[in-house]
This record gives sequence, structure tokens and C-alpha cells, in this order.
Amino acid sequence: MGKADDTSRQHELYAEAVATFGPALARLARAYVSDPDARQDLLQEIHVALWRSLARFEGRCSLRTWIYRVAHNTATARVVRVQSRLPTIVALDDSLDSLVATVNDEQVFDRRRALQRLHDLIRRLRPLDRQVMLLYLEQENAASISDITGLSPANVATKISRIKQLLVRQFHAGVGHDQ
Repeated sequence: MGKADDTSRQHELYAEAVATFGPALARLARAYVSDPDARQDLLQEIHVALWRSLARFEGRCSLRTWIYRVAHNTATARVVRVQSRLPTIVALDDSLDSLVATVNDEQVFDRRRALQRLHDLIRRLRPLDRQVMLLYLEQENAASISDITGLSPANVATKISRIKQLLVRQFHAGVGHDQ
């Protein structure tokens, strides 16, 4: 293939990636960065990294795995650059829905506040733990998370369990307290 063919393929892959995974990439940026301007910068950085990386995509893994790997690595690298050391949190109960369930319309505000609190707690996780939890929340299975992170599927499952437990404890410890 010539350079024009390679660029055309890169463009097609990028268009497919954005069409299919654009909302997930936006959620990922939101989970990593709370400030709207910084979030937009991160999202742009992810898109640039994704575009560049697709020139090297050889199909040895799924496009989904590649996209998540690039996006999480870019977000993690940016956060590490911004913060030299992140606070440690590690763990969530079997059902995240139990944390933010909406019983009726009057509880919409409480649900939004609970979701914001959960996002804040996730942002404070160590980069690898954050990556695992965000992929889990995107409904990726342990094998897929393993492909993206390089961890074994068993290690992924253990991490998810521990991170869920810790987040539940942290969430409930802060309920009723404005932050």
C-alpha cells in the first residue's frame, strides 16, 4: 500500500472510531477531568493521539480494544503530568445502581449529586484502578479490560471487586456531607 492508501485507511478507521466510540470517549474524559475546559482539552488530546495511533493499527486486537487503550493511556499520562501523585482509593458494591437509583422524579437532583460524587471518587483513584473501573462502567468484560490494560483477566476481576468495595465505603462515608 502507498502513503495515500495508508492515510485513507487511517481516516476511515478514525471516522469509524469517532462514530462508534465518540460518546464513550467523552464519558472517559469526564471521568478523568472535572473542569469543563480541561475536559475538552483532554478530549482533543485523546482524539489527536487516536488519529496518530491509527497509522500503526495492524488489527492484532479489535479496534475497540485499540481505541480504549489509546484513550486511557492518553488520559492517564495527562493526569500523571498534572498531578505527580494521586490519592489512593481502591473498591464498589455489586450494584452501582444501588448508589444512584432514582425512585421518583423528586430524587433526580439527588441522583445527579450521587453520580457527581461517584465521578469525583473515581477521579481520585490511581490511574490503573481508574482505567479498570471506567472500562467496567462502560460494560467491558474482564477479558476485554485485560486486553486493554495488560493485566490478567483474574487480576482484573480482583481489582474490580476491591475497587467497588472501596468506592462504596468512600461513597457512604461522604453521604450527607457536602464537599
